[in-house]
Amino acid sequence: MTQNTPHSAASWTPASWRQRPAAQLPDYPDTPALVEVEERLAHSLPLVFAGEIQTLRQRLAEVAVGRAFLLQGGDCAESFADHSEAAITDTFRVLLQMAVTLTFAAACPVVKVGRLAGQFAKPRSAATETRKGVTLPSYRGDIVNDLDFSPAARQPDPRRQLRAYAQSAATLNLLRALAQGGFADLHRVQQWNLDFLHSSPQGARYQDLANRISETLAFMRACGLDAATDPQVRQVSFYTAHEALLLGYEQALTRFDPQTGEWYDGSAHFLWIGERTRQLDGAHVEFMRGIANPIGLKLGPTVDPDTLLRLLDRLNPDHQPGRLTLISRMGADRIGAMLPPLIRAVQQAGQAVIWCCDPMHGNTQETDAGYKTRSFVRILAELQRFFAIHRAEGSIPGGMHFELTGQDVTECLGGAQAITEQGLADRYHTQCDPRLNASQSLELAFLIAETLKAYRQG
Repeated sequence: MTQNTPHSAASWTPASWRQRPAAQLPDYPDTPALVEVEERLAHSLPLVFAGEIQTLRQRLAEVAVGRAFLLQGGDCAESFADHSEAAITDTFRVLLQMAVTLTFAAACPVVKVGRLAGQFAKPRSAATETRKGVTLPSYRGDIVNDLDFSPAARQPDPRRQLRAYAQSAATLNLLRALAQGGFADLHRVQQWNLDFLHSSPQGARYQDLANRISETLAFMRACGLDAATDPQVRQVSFYTAHEALLLGYEQALTRFDPQTGEWYDGSAHFLWIGERTRQLDGAHVEFMRGIANPIGLKLGPTVDPDTLLRLLDRLNPDHQPGRLTLISRMGADRIGAMLPPLIRAVQQAGQAVIWCCDPMHGNTQETDAGYKTRSFVRILAELQRFFAIHRAEGSIPGGMHFELTGQDVTECLGGAQAITEQGLADRYHTQCDPRLNASQSLELAFLIAETLKAYRQG
């Protein structure tokens, strides 16, 4: 366990994070059980493999120079109770629809990364929660404890990591089958519409796009070009991502690859550091600097250029394209003031990063009825300002990062469905943060596709 990656200092090991202050980690009362669980995971198979991760790094290097676009999306927090083939398939299908919309409009390859098969842990603003005079540990995701507000449910249980691992493996098995087994074949593009989208404006708009794609494929066949056997038409590459929050779990699934001489975190292809855990000398930055996976760094409105440059030097000292994705989450009102200085600092430092916009977290609000929600108008506004800022700064808007679901939920306000505050209660199912539903996600894809097309055409 002492091998080192080329981009890491000699002192790094998969366990060196344990010598650093660690934010947002649960306090497990049963230490022997935690040790046993981590040992079992360390002897389990990795969920993803070095070759897949290397391929994603190569594709993200194309994103970094503007030859491709990154689409990240999926659940706010996966749950044990809602794990089903239908839910996973529907989310995968929406991401396919969004990617096809962006690709067709902007003539741009889209790298597809899902917040799936591992997005179980959630950071919290407070360690405890109080209701009616009772104070209990905060819910930190199903990998840590349970959403029910009771002493037994809220006690962190390390054994839940084993269930999260098993569910992630099952989810990945289904995702690989969907991506490679014919479901993602462009000849089936007209079948990807969800039932509840058929009667919506976005469903009709998507159907028109699907017809145009089918006509293009038919034209190719008429010209003697048989797309039916082309793997790029019949299959898609799909990758998984989550926030690397529970470091013991991440360490347990990290493996040394003798062919490359690098360490890979086998829990997901892509991992990111959250807004609450990006302390320069903290445990999360220490762990992430040593793994060879492509990684993300969430940037809220409090980050300053100097701190960002120091983080970049720590996480990507060799300036490798595709290694580091900066995911801004400023909010529609703040992005105009906060993002440009960061872009300028990174450009002056010569760092080859991907700039990605998370328009969800900076636009969260609470209604009078106590529902946490997000406004479609503000989400769109932040995305549009993100593109405008990059055009003004001469930099590359490389991607978008959404919390979304394929289910017909009512958790975010607005969109063509015109979801109101009163309508949120109809189908508000999230475990944690509000998600875009399929119709809202597809609507955003159509709106941003035109913006992306205009940007790429100069």
